[in-house]
Amino acid sequence: MNVENQAVKKDYFWIYVALATIALVGVIAMVKLSENDKYDPIRQQLSEEAAQMNIRVLN
Repeated sequence: MNVENQAVKKDYFWIYVALATIALVGVIAMVKLSENDKYDPIRQQLSEEAAQMNIRVLN
């Protein structure tokens, strides 16, 4: 067989690695954004408590 007649097969390994990495980063970003929504009431309560503790005493 002649080398020129053989079909050249592409190696898609790095494309698969890149797609897996992009998918993993997307999943991690989605989880982090959902955690922000979960802790919003706590942040609001902390800011309200800080506002209540910021009382000025006038003489």
